[in-house]
Amino acid sequence: MTRLWWVRHGPTHEKSFVGWRDVPADLSDHALINRVADHLPKSALVISSDLIRASTTADAIARDRTRLPDHRDLREFDFGEWDGLHFTQVAKRDPDLSRRFWEEPGDLKAPGGESWNMVAARVNAVIDDLCARHQDHDIILTAHMGVIMTQIQRASGSTAYQAMGHHIENLSITQMTHSQTGWTLGSVNHLP
Repeated sequence: MTRLWWVRHGPTHEKSFVGWRDVPADLSDHALINRVADHLPKSALVISSDLIRASTTADAIARDRTRLPDHRDLREFDFGEWDGLHFTQVAKRDPDLSRRFWEEPGDLKAPGGESWNMVAARVNAVIDDLCARHQDHDIILTAHMGVIMTQIQRASGSTAYQAMGHHIENLSITQMTHSQTGWTLGSVNHLP
């Protein structure tokens, strides 16, 4: 049995699409960061997306835990040409696609970006490898809202659209377990 503890990175305060743009996280809420670190298993391994907002969040909660190298394939969705644009700008530029992207997640993607299915496939590959190499361990993964939602879909057996209905707060914890019998979704969006 491998238990995964997903932590969404600290807030960026951005008001636009943030995918692969490397913007920093605000990690000034030391009390919350300490509560998150205290809530997580002390002997867990820690791995993160290689984007600075996730990597620095992982560093902040890692304490004495073993820190694995950051992994590029745990990055947020690549929003392509939408990255850096406000949601209203995207809706004006691509009205049909921008609506359908959220209502029909699957193969639709932002111009020059990734689809839900593409992100889920790359993240699933990382998780499968981690579960194979670190069986019977707790693993803390510091990543992004979209990445966490793809794994909620996987662990719950829901549709992508249903998984997108979950709200994932910055610095929240979402827990899931992988065993020989499959996936089990635990708490979602827990703020200690």
